Amino acid sequence: MPTALTRIQVTQTAQLRDALELAAQEWPGIPKSELVARLASLGAETIAGRRSAKRAARRAALEATRGTVAYPPGYLEDLRKDWPE
Repeated sequence: MPTALTRIQVTQTAQLRDALELAAQEWPGIPKSELVARLASLGAETIAGRRSAKRAARRAALEATRGTVAYPPGYLEDLRKDWPE
């Protein structure tokens, strides 16, 4: 089918073959090229979800520890004395 979009080639490894078989069970009658595209989209969604979960966990940890360290008075001034101007 003609398209102005960039095409890529994918070698059908054993791993990809297994993924395509699973995808074909999920979406019967879909051409392999479309199955590859759907698998890529689902993979991207999964990665984005994982990143979001990691980000949320880091933020929760920061929120949980906020204000738990009591620095002595003048701590920053003492620390900055060693910094070059």
